[in-house]
Amino acid sequence: MEAPGAPGIPPTWTSSDKDMVGASLGPSRLWFTVGHGVVNEIYWPRVDIPQIRDLGFIVADGKGFWSEVKRGADYTIATPGPGIPAVQILHRHCRFELALRIAPDPDRDVLLIELDLTGDADLAPYALLAPHLGGTGNGNRAEVFTNRGRVALCAEQGPFGLALAAADPGQRDAWRGASAGYVGTSDGWQDFARNGAMTWAYDRAGPGNVALMGKLPRHSVLALGFGSGKEAAATLAISALARPFEAAWREQVRAWEAWHAEKAHATGLPGEFHEQVHLSAMVLKAHQDKTYPGAMVASLSIPWGNSTDDPGGYHLVWPRDLVESAGALLELGAAEEARDALRYLIATQLDDGRWAQNQWLGGMPRWGGIQLDEVGFPVLLAAALAEREALGGIEAKGMVRRALAYLARHGPATEQDRWEETAGINPFTLAVAIAALVAGAEFLDEAERGDVLLLADDWNARIEEWCVASGSALGAAHGVEAHYVRVAPARVMSDPAALREVVPLKNRDRNPGLPAAEQVSTDLLQLVRFGLRRADDPFVRGTVRLVDAVLRAETPSGPVWRRYGGDGYGEHPDGRPYDGTGQGRPWPLLAGERGHYALVAAEDPVPHLRTMMRASGRLGLIPEQVWDGDQLPLAGLHPGRPSGSAMPLVWAHAEFVKLATSIRAGRPVDRPEAVWLRYAGRRPHPTHAHWAPWMPVATIRPGQSLRVLSDVPTVVRWRVAGRDDAGEATTALAALGLHATDLPTGALRPGDAILVEFAHTVNGERRIEVTEPVSPSV
Repeated sequence: MEAPGAPGIPPTWTSSDKDMVGASLGPSRLWFTVGHGVVNEIYWPRVDIPQIRDLGFIVADGKGFWSEVKRGADYTIATPGPGIPAVQILHRHCRFELALRIAPDPDRDVLLIELDLTGDADLAPYALLAPHLGGTGNGNRAEVFTNRGRVALCAEQGPFGLALAAADPGQRDAWRGASAGYVGTSDGWQDFARNGAMTWAYDRAGPGNVALMGKLPRHSVLALGFGSGKEAAATLAISALARPFEAAWREQVRAWEAWHAEKAHATGLPGEFHEQVHLSAMVLKAHQDKTYPGAMVASLSIPWGNSTDDPGGYHLVWPRDLVESAGALLELGAAEEARDALRYLIATQLDDGRWAQNQWLGGMPRWGGIQLDEVGFPVLLAAALAEREALGGIEAKGMVRRALAYLARHGPATEQDRWEETAGINPFTLAVAIAALVAGAEFLDEAERGDVLLLADDWNARIEEWCVASGSALGAAHGVEAHYVRVAPARVMSDPAALREVVPLKNRDRNPGLPAAEQVSTDLLQLVRFGLRRADDPFVRGTVRLVDAVLRAETPSGPVWRRYGGDGYGEHPDGRPYDGTGQGRPWPLLAGERGHYALVAAEDPVPHLRTMMRASGRLGLIPEQVWDGDQLPLAGLHPGRPSGSAMPLVWAHAEFVKLATSIRAGRPVDRPEAVWLRYAGRRPHPTHAHWAPWMPVATIRPGQSLRVLSDVPTVVRWRVAGRDDAGEATTALAALGLHATDLPTGALRPGDAILVEFAHTVNGERRIEVTEPVSPSV
């Protein structure tokens, strides 16, 4: 019988509800999250979007009493050991206790749940399942399906199918009644809400937003299977029930214990951090896909998922997050997992040498932005593996050379910074790009290596020229004469006055119109972490003092930092979720970055590691952001605790692992050795300055040669203003496929200006460009 009703509005969920994430080390590739004592969502292999909204339970006596267990506050969640994603949940009520154990089947795309209800003998458990096949509540079909004599609660949508089967202790079909309905009108929860008992028995519902419910014996095992249709899913689910749950549980526990023993080394750390390191290692490993080895989504959650039906969320691969996470796995000893990440990056590099801003697991780009740090990070992963002689036969030279060529052709300005919001020259992005040029040069032939290092030296020497503001009102208010800006407009290369131009602040109801010089962020810390500047550099010290004054938030978990002044990515002050605007909140991963600075600055980094741990959720998952406003218990917002942002944020767990291992090593473990050997925190004095259409610098240092770069063969005509000095040169093929020529500017004096005509052919037509004057400066 068809359930009455119509498709409803898809229910959603919030990432702050999640307490645990799990995965199997065996062939099964299911990911699941648990929150409020129920399974919140399931990710089926070959897709990186959730396939259910939730799977929960009601306990009822059939006479009017009923209790939806996820609404109760008296429950505990535990695991068999640190970083073991097998979940034990115990719900307590004055009339009953409901014990659940959850683990994936090691051989099938099936999640297993063992259920044990004790207490009042009149009570029985009921399972409620909300399909979200294809990542949406729309267009799902639900059916109470009989498969070869066994009942399964099934759903289908497009190419996806699921089936929930049940077995009693004798491995017989355990369903004692079932129904399918439309959410909000004829689903099982509505049946209890209106009738106090399960009275409906509809065979099917849909297409639309549907839900399933079934009655169970007090002791049973559920199997939630996924396949290409209901029959395939039912076959997997029912076959998984043909062995004791205990066998799957023990196999899951043993496999993870063995992995931790081999890979997740926590020796040499203060004892209080051992469990968190193991849990963070598990989060990193669990987020690695098995259909596409090496791929890692940014999080199994959707930020503020209670307010959106976005199927993407953070279920995408960001090259930056992937490399940060792979680097943490490498520090734990999981070299093969790190190599898989590099192989995946090699496979997904685009023709022009960059990577997509983010992509689905299979490599299809999702968003279209370009971030130069995401071009440099894969190079740094290859270099980190090479430093440890752990490349394992991977030939990374081609990938590295294409990536460096893209950096050289488009840097130093980026279309988007690492927060994916602002164009210009950003200290973090610039640090990654310079480090990639230096570390990546090790992969190049000697003929190219020197030229690439000259470009890196030039960018490094110009960091303050481009990114430091003097005499800003913001700095003056805090006694800081000069500081690194959040991001400088790209035009600063030709005109230092560009720092007075307005740089938009995104995610705000109204852009405050602040100039670049009046904005500050935590991004400068990467300059110290990667060895480009010393921790006691005056500009660094001044900016850190300013950052601590305006971005540091004191919370019960410890001090945590916001990304930048005026950030709008976070809940509204009244606790409403981010909806395109809001107020940025502190990020635990930034406490980790601040801890790395403390380590280099000979300060104590341990308190920052402790803050990250204290800011985590119930079972140690580290969120993207923590709440820093007044306590709002009805919204689940408590100072210093997870907000409704992504949890876990895999990048944050990677930062925790890196800071822990850096403390043990006495230095930042992800600092490229080649960068440290070349600079050791000191500004270089390059012999060459570089000019290009995408890098129109206005000044060079006295005595420097000016290297003109082009991506096509070019004739360069030049003359010194007010003098007879003139000349013409034709570019030659140079490093990374660029074309270059050196102009004899070494004899220019301060005050001289060289004018350049830049001629090349486009579609058979000669194009002439005249640059702004380029002058030596002291």
